[in-house]
Amino acid sequence: MIQEFKTFIMRGNVLDMAVGIVMGSAFMAIIQSLVNDVIMPPIGYILGNVNFSNLYFLVKEGSTPGPYGSLMLAKKAGAVTINYGVFINSIISFLIISTVVFFMVRAVNRLKTVALKPAPVSVEVTTKECPYCFSTISIKATKCPNCTSLLNG
Repeated sequence: MIQEFKTFIMRGNVLDMAVGIVMGSAFMAIIQSLVNDVIMPPIGYILGNVNFSNLYFLVKEGSTPGPYGSLMLAKKAGAVTINYGVFINSIISFLIISTVVFFMVRAVNRLKTVALKPAPVSVEVTTKECPYCFSTISIKATKCPNCTSLLNG
């Protein structure tokens, strides 16, 4: 059973999948930072100093009555909230990741089609057809080996 497990774990697909998951996690952290730290602050500024991660709808107040200055304060008070600002950030992250993955897959597919195209092969003519018996003969032949006719240059 241990040998079977070693064989399974060392298969190329499993290792490729593990590398993909690790790289995806790292990529996700970069995209989250891009959305939260680069894209959303200017959008929030344009919309009147709105911080999307603090947008929420209060369902039920917590132990300390509101209003709460931020989502973090509402959570500390034990309030029940619908965090639609975090959801907006997640949608923007998804759209960015989808776009990047689309362009990466598109580029890889283009590289594959270029790599799969066979190189043009110059075909050197080495045979000709006998005008008398129509058999295929060497281009250098002066006499047809099939019908023994003399051939013109």
